[in-house]
Amino acid sequence: MNRLEPNLLLALSTGLALVLVVVTSSFYGATPQLLRNAVLAVACSAGFVLLNPMLQRRMKQAARPPMIHRDSPGTAIWAGLFPLAVIFAAAVPIFWPGHDYGLLVIIAAVWTGVTVESAIKAVRRA
Repeated sequence: MNRLEPNLLLALSTGLALVLVVVTSSFYGATPQLLRNAVLAVACSAGFVLLNPMLQRRMKQAARPPMIHRDSPGTAIWAGLFPLAVIFAAAVPIFWPGHDYGLLVIIAAVWTGVTVESAIKAVRRA
């Protein structure tokens, strides 16, 4: 393998940003809930990756291609907004501490699930 798969790098960077969201929401949230936020992040990401293909087949939607295409380099720029948005989400508990950020963890986990699903599709196509 000469080149790294860009969709895999996107999933990795979004996953690391999700870890940052879990840590900041756990320590700056209303009560320290590291275990709950970690379970939420893993369950929502894995649930999206496992259940989204079944939902798309049931709704008779066409299968989506991976997020980053080699044919159009502009897709990498647009896909790069996913980890950036998750990193911004990780900053929210730092500036507004003392709230329950479970929903923020769920949203970031779904975004991470989207990038992981894209990486899986790209690896299967290669």
